[in-house]
Amino acid sequence: MHRSRVYAILIDAPAPEAARAAAFWSAALGVPAEPDARYPQFIDLHDALPGLVTAVQAVDDAPRFHLDFETDDVDAETARLLALGATQVARWQECRVLRVPGGHLVCVLPVESPPEIFDAQARTWP
Repeated sequence: MHRSRVYAILIDAPAPEAARAAAFWSAALGVPAEPDARYPQFIDLHDALPGLVTAVQAVDDAPRFHLDFETDDVDAETARLLALGATQVARWQECRVLRVPGGHLVCVLPVESPPEIFDAQARTWP
């Protein structure tokens, strides 16, 4: 058995437009936008969606939105989503990038939340 939960919603913007996109979303949502010191491609939108990390991500691709799933077993969660019809398209560090039916992307990553949040909100899968 393993557990997972939606951890983040990312607003992917072409890299040259990421700062402008972050400024727009910050103003539109009424929240601060701050670069992530660990990962410079992310600009955090603090508390935009309570309970979820929300950020603008600079990408070398088309604009889109994607979800991040955090899990205590990346291999098992990836296999679960593949069995549901997703296909793996890339890896980035420990993250697996999947394309799901309908064409959207999702990422599967190790637990990032504090343990008490993950324990309270994660679903258990066989």
